Amino acid sequence: MKILAVSDEENNILWSEKIKEAAHGVELIISCGDLRKDYLEFLLTMINAPLLYVFGNHDEDRPEGGICIDGRVYEFEGLRILGLGGSMRYRQGKNMYTEDEMTGRFLRILPRVWLKGGIDIFVSHAPARGYGDLDDLAHKGFEIFNGILKRYKPKYMLHGHIHRSYGRVQKELVHETGTKIINVCGYIILNL
Repeated sequence: MKILAVSDEENNILWSEKIKEAAHGVELIISCGDLRKDYLEFLLTMINAPLLYVFGNHDEDRPEGGICIDGRVYEFEGLRILGLGGSMRYRQGKNMYTEDEMTGRFLRILPRVWLKGGIDIFVSHAPARGYGDLDDLAHKGFEIFNGILKRYKPKYMLHGHIHRSYGRVQKELVHETGTKIINVCGYIILNL
C-alpha cells in the first residue's frame, strides 16, 4: 500500500498539477495536522484516495470529505490506525493538552485499541517525548506516546509539529521498541 502523509507545510509540487505524477498510486492520504482545509481538499480531489486526519494545534476547520481519526482507532484495508492530534498546552486554545489530558484522551479509546487487537500505525501531531521533540513547552513531546509505543509496538508513528526550519530536526528515528518514527513535516510517501 502506498500512503501519502502530510503535515504543517504545504508543498508546491503537491499543490499543483504535478501532484498526479508525485502521488501516482497513492491509496491513502494521512494528515498529521496544521494544514489548511483547502489544501487537504485539493489533495483529496486530485488523488482520489481517502483522507484520514488528526488536528494540529493551529487547526480550526475540517476538510470536506476527510475522515477525522483524532481520538479513535480507524481500520483501513486491514491497517489499524490510531489518531491522537494536538500538542502540549503552551497557551489557551484548541487542540492543546497537558500530559494528563492526553493520557486521559488515550485511556478513553483504549477499549477500542483492545477490540482491534492493537495498532499498526500511530498518527499524532506532536512527537513522543525524547524522540524528535524540542526543549520548549510548545514543542515538547508527550510521554504517554512512549507508553503507547512500548505497549502496542506499531510499525510506524507519523507526526508533524516539528518543522525542519527549527534546526536539529531528524526526519526519521527508531524508537527503542523498533517503531519507525517519521516526522512528516511537508510530505512523505510511505510504501507498506
